[in-house]
Amino acid sequence: MAHVLTRRRVLLAGAGTAGAALVGGLAARELSRPRNGPAPAVPDAPAGDERLVRINSGARGREVDFWTAVPDGYGDGRGLPVCLVLHGASATARDFPRFGFAHFLTDAVRRGVPPFALAGATGGRLSWRRSGDDDPQRMVREEVPTWCARRGFDTSRMAAWGWSMGGFGALLLAEAYPTWLRAVAAFSPAVRPGDPVFTGADRLRGTPVGLWCGRQDNFLRDVRALARALPEPPARAEWADGRHNFAYWGTVIPDAFALVGAALAPARRR
Repeated sequence: MAHVLTRRRVLLAGAGTAGAALVGGLAARELSRPRNGPAPAVPDAPAGDERLVRINSGARGREVDFWTAVPDGYGDGRGLPVCLVLHGASATARDFPRFGFAHFLTDAVRRGVPPFALAGATGGRLSWRRSGDDDPQRMVREEVPTWCARRGFDTSRMAAWGWSMGGFGALLLAEAYPTWLRAVAAFSPAVRPGDPVFTGADRLRGTPVGLWCGRQDNFLRDVRALARALPEPPARAEWADGRHNFAYWGTVIPDAFALVGAALAPARRR
């Protein structure tokens, strides 16, 4: 079956069973309900092929949740470019269906944004940096593209998007691998002057950067300082009323997806 519902039961090997079920070639198990918390106002658009599975990450030394979404009308997404999703400290990939990202994606494409797939995995609370044997940044750089390629996505065209801790991680990823990402979008990134994102800002030259932060967000001053510290003017730099939550971030997802979609469009050349 091409479409895998995020909350469907997937039976695993256990007493009286001969083996584990496979979803899209990735081992999956029944997933618990999402945690409570703020969620954005979700557009009235259907989710396309949205999948949430468990898969082993050698970079993290454990199984992680791996989530993908394809806009409605694009089947299983074969041939689509990919926007990597890096979550904040209070979320995991298991929360993405509740946040309605698949619906935002379909809505963006129906409004004319060039189509792309979303893909993200749980990176813990390490600010997407290595700690001992746990390396979520390497998971995103090496393993997630491999998992996406198995799905038939076009991993030669990739971007990254994250919020809060994940915004920090997305920017750091772009700096660690200059020119690998066609764009990076960060909502209220948890940055501070003097941190690795600021000190490595020059490595973002040539990568379109979008920054969004609410005016009532405690990170606003530092995010605006980062916008000034970039080696080139940001592709987007928007400061509207809002706090550090998805009530605000949901209002700017459409703008971020427009930036990402344009950067990933086939006509774009590196």
